[in-house]
Amino acid sequence: MDSNEKVIIWFRQDLRINDNQALSTAFNYAQDNQYKLVALYISTPQQWIEHDIAPIQIDFIERNLNQLGKSLAQLGIELKHAEVSSFTDQINFLTTFCNQQNVVKVFAGKEPEWNERIRDSALIENNFPIEFTEEHCAIPPNSVKNKQGKMFKVFTPFKKRWREIASTQHLKKIASLKTVGVEITFNEIKFNACKKDSSAWPAGEHSANIILKQFCEQKLEVYKAHRDFPALNNTSQLSPYLTIGVLSPKQCLRAIIHYYPAAVVDDTTAADTWLNELIWREFYRHLTVSFPKLSRNQNFKSNADKIEWRNNPKEFELWCKGETGYPLVDAAMRQLNQTGWMHNRLRMVTASFLSKHLLIDWRWGEKYFRQNLIDGDLAANNGGWQWSAGTGCDAQPYFRIFNPIEQSKKFDNTGSFIQHFIPELADVNSAKLHQANEIIESIENTDLYSISNKYAPAIVEHKAARERALVAMKVISQK
Repeated sequence: MDSNEKVIIWFRQDLRINDNQALSTAFNYAQDNQYKLVALYISTPQQWIEHDIAPIQIDFIERNLNQLGKSLAQLGIELKHAEVSSFTDQINFLTTFCNQQNVVKVFAGKEPEWNERIRDSALIENNFPIEFTEEHCAIPPNSVKNKQGKMFKVFTPFKKRWREIASTQHLKKIASLKTVGVEITFNEIKFNACKKDSSAWPAGEHSANIILKQFCEQKLEVYKAHRDFPALNNTSQLSPYLTIGVLSPKQCLRAIIHYYPAAVVDDTTAADTWLNELIWREFYRHLTVSFPKLSRNQNFKSNADKIEWRNNPKEFELWCKGETGYPLVDAAMRQLNQTGWMHNRLRMVTASFLSKHLLIDWRWGEKYFRQNLIDGDLAANNGGWQWSAGTGCDAQPYFRIFNPIEQSKKFDNTGSFIQHFIPELADVNSAKLHQANEIIESIENTDLYSISNKYAPAIVEHKAARERALVAMKVISQK
């Protein structure tokens, strides 16, 4: 056996050592055949721009990749980094690299998005020696099907079948990797791309597992009661780690079962609401695989193609900046712009406001979120936006239009979240915050506003906007 022959573990959306089937398979294959195991990450700055990857997410990937590299080095495994422009260039690079480095096989985890699948199919068609593992979901796509053998188009029956399958799954942890040699030196990786500071989020799988453990021990029991209140820090905060694979969905599922052993089969446990969130994540990823058009900027419901969007660029800009004159909407957008993250309840509120109150194409909002979210994920982002707009699979009905005023009263009654992100409203009585900032009086050519003259005026009146949306979006329901 030629000692110079190598096996490659190609890291992509799975930046972890633990519970990494691709890494474990590559490790065992290398050990069994006495090959050298080498890790590889290929960054694609131009592809990131084309896919609207947020600078804060790029920074987060870089930081987590460096943590991964240090951990691998301690095991005696070198992490190599290469930079190319696009996925096509990844194919060319891999072909050349593997020939030059005497690589006998490459292992990688599957990715659900369309361009990524096209790239991987091209490698297989070119007889490139690569093997893929299926682990971006707890239960693989195409394995949760209805009685006709097809993908579910409604969440509730999908959830029921998913739980049935999960209850029979073997969720034993993958064995930990052994050291393959002496610890080696790791050289820090720097991406040649636009980045935004992500340091508010601890990097590395050790940190991610601590956050998971603390959530399960301290917040999971009250998650259902507290999750919709943005002023409370009671969500898991795990989505950035799941998105880039620092945590796996199976690790989250195991954590739930550890604290609530019957959670998968009993929908009355305290863990049920968060488990449902994980299943929604699975649902959207399974849909992305079954319906590639979701990766290609298309409505799930074909009738939604008939919607006549207003697409007012000035109103879109004000929405982006958090200057719509609706405090909860604006506070949410400012949270996104300042932190790179947004509370899930508010993602629904802001998405509904853009697509229904302003009648701006949901794709504009999806793109803006993707360009700014640290946890930007195509399947979840697309699924959430199409759900809010009424254009997606098992979506919110077109006639259900979130009232941002009522949402504000219900979920930020004290106004603490609003006032934190909108400092010009810090001195306003909280009772005044739950309304649109509309003109109530004009005196000597000076307009007086219902909330504050220091705050942005309302760009639309709720009742009129609602009626307009009902007319425009009725085409979704037409046969």
